[in-house]
Amino acid sequence: MKAFDIPFRLFVILGGIVGISLLHYLTPLSEPVLHDIFQRLYYLPIILAAFWFGLMGGLGTAMIVSVLYAPHIIFQWSGTPAVEIGKYLEILLFNLVGGVTGFLSGQEKRRRKQLEQTAAGLEESYRTLQQQSALIIRIEEQLRSSERLSVLGELAAVLAHEIRNPLGSIRGTAEILKDDYRPGDKKYEFLEILLKESDRLNRVVEDFLRLSRPQPLTMSPCNLGEELRSVVMLVTAEAKDRGLRMELHADESLEIRGDKDKLHQAFLNIILNGLQATSLGDSLTIDAQWRKDLTGNHSEVQIVFRDTGTGIPEDLHKKIFEPFFTTRQDGTGLGLAIARKIVEAHDGRIEVATNYPRGTTFTIILSSGLVTASLPIRHKSIMEEEE
Repeated sequence: MKAFDIPFRLFVILGGIVGISLLHYLTPLSEPVLHDIFQRLYYLPIILAAFWFGLMGGLGTAMIVSVLYAPHIIFQWSGTPAVEIGKYLEILLFNLVGGVTGFLSGQEKRRRKQLEQTAAGLEESYRTLQQQSALIIRIEEQLRSSERLSVLGELAAVLAHEIRNPLGSIRGTAEILKDDYRPGDKKYEFLEILLKESDRLNRVVEDFLRLSRPQPLTMSPCNLGEELRSVVMLVTAEAKDRGLRMELHADESLEIRGDKDKLHQAFLNIILNGLQATSLGDSLTIDAQWRKDLTGNHSEVQIVFRDTGTGIPEDLHKKIFEPFFTTRQDGTGLGLAIARKIVEAHDGRIEVATNYPRGTTFTIILSSGLVTASLPIRHKSIMEEEE
């Protein structure tokens, strides 16, 4: 019951009692039918009080009614003994109805309170069960991922022996045969395809090895600006072929401690993923900068890879980092999984945001423990480098 409801309900009950009593005292005894009606009206405030305030409310209201109604019987109906007895019995009924109704109302309120407490407990148990179920699902996913990686480790050894050595022989033979033909010859083109597919298959095998058998980090001073520029230069030709505009904003003094080769591989995987999602007229922007803490010190390094190509549906954000998950027919589903492992090995994290169906942003954040300098950023684009 709300606090402001109590005065209103008391006003209704007392107002009803006073109003009915005045009707009794002001109505002539020559109208017995009206007096009988007014007498029955007393039950309304008694029952309301019992419902609203329980046993004490019902009995208290019945006693007030009795006190107000008794003088009416004594002074106005005392000349008619038979009627007087009936009126006194009515007073007894007032108290009986008030008590019984108040008792039942109190029982109902206690029962309702118990049910509400039970419902609240069940709701809390349901929330806890949901959280536990979500935790179990995450653990199962991690176990499945671990099982896949365990199987992958065994397969990697077989693949390295059974594929890489014959593949090297095939590639070497194709290079020798290509020397016998000139560009434009169909056989020359077929040999080019063979070399290209051999390189692609070799990269797939290397990705398997990197994912299943991660090597320990070789930590050393690492200039992120230089590494990003090196990666961008590697993919510049492919970007031009796609009609893609690339920009890099970083500073040569953005120094951390890390494994150059592995960070290079992580950056390359993310950039290649962006290139493959873009087409003519799209753009890919890379922005590396410091993130400051509350004291104004450089606490983290943030590297943002933003493209305007085909976005990623939100329901796939978690899946894209799982090994072997890919949305491309010619993809292996290992690039982003490897990138995340490398970033996490550097005590960092990788995040994804998308404006599906256009545009995706990957953000790498490396923790303050890797930072070795706190120098300002100077933005330069890849176009400036070419000039």
